[in-house]
Amino acid sequence: MSVRVGALALQGDFDAHLRVMAELGAQTSAIRKPEQLRQIDALVIPGGESTTLIKLMDAYDFWEPLREFTTRGRVFGTCAGLILVASEVINPAQRSLGLLDVTVERNSYGRQRESFESAGQFIDRNSDESKTREIPMVFIRAPRIQRLGEGVRALATHGEDTVMARSDHVLVATFHPELSHDPFVHQYFLSMVDEPL
Repeated sequence: MSVRVGALALQGDFDAHLRVMAELGAQTSAIRKPEQLRQIDALVIPGGESTTLIKLMDAYDFWEPLREFTTRGRVFGTCAGLILVASEVINPAQRSLGLLDVTVERNSYGRQRESFESAGQFIDRNSDESKTREIPMVFIRAPRIQRLGEGVRALATHGEDTVMARSDHVLVATFHPELSHDPFVHQYFLSMVDEPL
């Protein structure tokens, strides 16, 4: 049976994530109501505008259902999705789900005009042998991870910055992997579904 992956479809580029997941063989669905979370194994919280996402999560009463989902499913937050799952948000402070012990600074790389494409290094030291590879990265009004808490490990770097990290069943990226032509990051997230919670 293929993995059932949803993307939070309140705002942001959720369609692009779902296209990549479908190409990798996952069953995909756009999640617009909290009760749909019961139908999936893994959830992508996409980029977009975090303050707008917060307002829509309030309107559709997503906060507690999302927290409950993480007790049994995997979560991947990209850009604004990272901001929503972080334990601490600065510049300015705002509400978050507190699913991952990181401090995140909003818009740390600058505004829309400072968006850029680059490449960074993925390093997985928890595998049988340390695996390193270059992956493309698209940064759009990107947040910056300022602190990794206990139990959170860096998975990818761009320069001196950690740009991808995980703790148990929560994965985050400051960049937009759905906008590159490399499905590696999404494949990595799918591989997490087979790991025990």
